[in-house]
Amino acid sequence: MENLRPESLAINSGRPERQAGAPLNPDISLNSTFIAGGIGYGRFGNETWSALEDAITALEQGDSTLAFSSGMGAITAVFSLLPHGAPVVASDQGYSGTMSLLKKYHEQGRLEVRFVDISNTADVFEALMGAAFLWIESPTNPGLAVAELPQIIGEAKKRNMGVAVDNTFATALNQQPLSLGADISMNSVTKYLSGHSDVIIGSLSMRDPALHARLLEARTLQGSIPGPFESWLALRGIRTFPLRFRAAEASARELVKRLQTLAQVSNVRYPGFGAIISFEIGAPVAEIEKVLDATSLISNATSLGGVETTWERRRRWPSESASVPENLIRLSVGCEHIEDLWSDLNKSISTLKG
Repeated sequence: MENLRPESLAINSGRPERQAGAPLNPDISLNSTFIAGGIGYGRFGNETWSALEDAITALEQGDSTLAFSSGMGAITAVFSLLPHGAPVVASDQGYSGTMSLLKKYHEQGRLEVRFVDISNTADVFEALMGAAFLWIESPTNPGLAVAELPQIIGEAKKRNMGVAVDNTFATALNQQPLSLGADISMNSVTKYLSGHSDVIIGSLSMRDPALHARLLEARTLQGSIPGPFESWLALRGIRTFPLRFRAAEASARELVKRLQTLAQVSNVRYPGFGAIISFEIGAPVAEIEKVLDATSLISNATSLGGVETTWERRRRWPSESASVPENLIRLSVGCEHIEDLWSDLNKSISTLKG
């Protein structure tokens, strides 16, 4: 499927070989046991995983993809490849699960983690001296800071460092980390790719066969494999991914303009692409929580990337970075009608005095 655009790849990748009488969609392979001579055992492989992996590989413009039981399973597999005490450069703000894992590894001496502002290229370059690995999250979660990926990845590769990019927020529709020289593009498939808030899956895409073999071994030994039914649901979600994402992105751009007109809202953060907006509400935490619960259409819930719009105060989670303001709201824009979303937002926020 060469030279196809993402919309076509999302719909057509990961399907069974075309032949008379064959199904259009892959089967759900509910098997733990296989006849000798093929997959071998259910922890080693599954036809439904393979179909999902093929579709993500096509979108990420890679050579292979490995699906994991969760995004954190995928992330943990990456860091498990690094030697004890390896110097790692990572954003000082990002997904709370990643941040918690890296901080734990740093405290244990498992890794020497150098946390930097990923949007400050000069600081990143300085931190790269003597490092072994670079983990980039761009845009960051929830601050939406954006890294200069071509420059940073290029500098890291000059130093023979491994590079991985969390591509969850931008998605392959907005940036292609592997094409920029990164070794790994990671996705929380739970979010935009599956898009219906009903599965938990992660993925790692790459171009190096040797790296694939090492990560496959890590997945097999750690047992962080996805379920066949979840894989099938995620693949079905990918079929509409570009349509959903572009619709949500268009609404997000409009909501950014409107949120900036509200007296109660400040520091609206939006990188210019994607469907996540972060902003601050000028009110005590207790009042903010009431606002978040007052909407009839938007849900006060964690996670993101579904067809439904959600928002939450990120510091309600103890694991969230202390650099995130207590009154910061992360809004994941879904696919509802823009006017309905705005009415719900405006009505809820306007209950506060400006």
